[in-house]
Amino acid sequence: MADKLKLLAAALIIAGAIGGFYVFADQALFVRVLGLLVAAGIAVAITLRTEPGANTWRFGQGALIEIRKVVWPSRKETTQTTLIVMAMVFIVGIILWVFDMFLAWAIQLLTGQGG
Repeated sequence: MADKLKLLAAALIIAGAIGGFYVFADQALFVRVLGLLVAAGIAVAITLRTEPGANTWRFGQGALIEIRKVVWPSRKETTQTTLIVMAMVFIVGIILWVFDMFLAWAIQLLTGQGG
């Protein structure tokens, strides 16, 4: 129940900040954006104190750890793969174009339309 109240408080803070952003439209944009960012920071801090917020934080930390384990391809591998993909797209495009021309010819032959 306490987590729900904390999440509700965070949502109300965000809603109040958004409302205040428009209510104080006569103030400088910098001040309104700063207030919005401060309120968002407070809402995030409150949310992180809940069980779902803590789980989300742990998930994010685990994702960063997994990203560090990834073996990224070298520049040469990336270039070679990109060129292969571009060549395959070109070849498949030509094949589909020829197939389309064949189907158009067949339909013209069957329907008797065209020159």
